Formats: sequence, C-alpha cells, structure tokens
Amino acid sequence: MFEYIKGTVVSKTETYAVVEVSGVAFKIFSSGRSLRDAGETAVFYTYLHVREDIFDLYGFTTVEERSTFGMLISVSGVGPRMALNILSVAEAESLALAIVTSDVKALTAAQGVGPKLAQRIILELKDKIKAGDLVKNSAIEVLPRTGVESEAVEALVVLGYPASMAVKAVKAAGEGLTLEDTIKKALSGFAK
Repeated sequence: MFEYIKGTVVSKTETYAVVEVSGVAFKIFSSGRSLRDAGETAVFYTYLHVREDIFDLYGFTTVEERSTFGMLISVSGVGPRMALNILSVAEAESLALAIVTSDVKALTAAQGVGPKLAQRIILELKDKIKAGDLVKNSAIEVLPRTGVESEAVEALVVLGYPASMAVKAVKAAGEGLTLEDTIKKALSGFAK
C-alpha cells in the first residue's frame, strides 16, 4: 500500500518511530538499527501488516532491510516482532551470510530465537538466499558457493569463528590449495 514514508520524526522509542507527514502522524515499528539511523527527517521503506485485528506499519531505512524482513516473516514461526528482533542484532548482509553458512549462534543472539527456530530459518531461507532473492549486491556474493573454499568456510564456522571472518580468512588464503592447506592458512591468518 505504501512504498515509503518520508517525514519528520516526532518521537522514537525502542520499537517504533512516529513520523509526521503533512499533519498526519504514522506509528512505524522498526528494527533498532533503522531507528538509530533515522534522523530528524527520515525515509522509511514500509511494509503494511494486516490481519483480522491488526493493522501495523513496519518501516526500514533501507530497501534491503525491508526485503530481509519480508523473507524472515515468510518462515513459519517468525512473526513481524520476531523478525524485528533478528534485524536488531544483525544487518541484512550478515544475516544472509549467517544463514548460508548455517551459523545458528548468530541467529540465536536475537531475543526469542532458540536453536530450533534458528535451524528452521536456516532451512527455509538457505536456498532463497543462494538464489540471490534476499539481498542483492551484498557481502553474500563474496561467499564461495562450492568446492574447497566453501568447505573451508563451513569448517571454520563449526570451529566457532564468525562467518564473515571465516569468508575473509579463506579468501586471503588464496586459491588452488587443498582443503587442509586452506584451513591451515586461514587459521594462521586469525593468529596475526
């Protein structure tokens, strides 16, 4: 219904902002990140959530975050408030990276997300993200899709390294190495 709302931010709380546009004030629920990014005048890319007795407006300072929000609420068991909790602790790009690398720990950092829900999110969104539906032109494109590099990233994540650090370390290790050598070089890169 609304693509975006641009106006003066009248007030903010931890969960929403009130934005005035030509004398009409909109209560826009948002992630902590978008609320921090919103200045006195802000643009919120919106999503209207309508159910039997609910008519809530959600807004984000980037189109990518709104797209990620839409993807998250498509997962069974993840409602708009849970999606906001997840987006408040992880940017769209790092969330996509966590999902592709099956980083349950990164998802459970959000309030209300347990290991089972994190695994469901990963299971339902992993293929969509690899297909490029979640975020366009993001850090996820640097993630190796197949082969030795991909296996090395997964091994480092299992060892407890954050997915973004694992990807950078594997890229720095270079190409054409065996799996074992790639992991060793990546681990030595962490020691520096």
